[in-house]
Amino acid sequence: MTRSDRWKKRPCVVRYWEFADKLRAAADAANFKLGNKVHMEFHIEMPKSWSKKKREKMRGEPHQIPKRMDIDNLQKSVYDILRPDDDGMIYDIQARKFWADNPVIKIGNGNG
Repeated sequence: MTRSDRWKKRPCVVRYWEFADKLRAAADAANFKLGNKVHMEFHIEMPKSWSKKKREKMRGEPHQIPKRMDIDNLQKSVYDILRPDDDGMIYDIQARKFWADNPVIKIGNGNG
């Protein structure tokens, strides 16, 4: 993000802050605090343009596309939102990403 994002309101920045607000609200509603050992699953929505056959084939498969939605960037966004001041304390991470019909993020403490 850049300084101009405070006043320029680029669409990608607006979407990020909307996502951050929803994630914080969901964590607060569940009384969830991100611990030092973290497990994350990112279910990435399949493109609507895919055929029914391709969607059935790819459902639940690992999301592997070069240079798109890097797992480390997905993880870092969660840390920045749920532990903005002390994400350096996280020492054990398991993260996975899969194709899905609907986008979902599952976050838990521990290894499972």
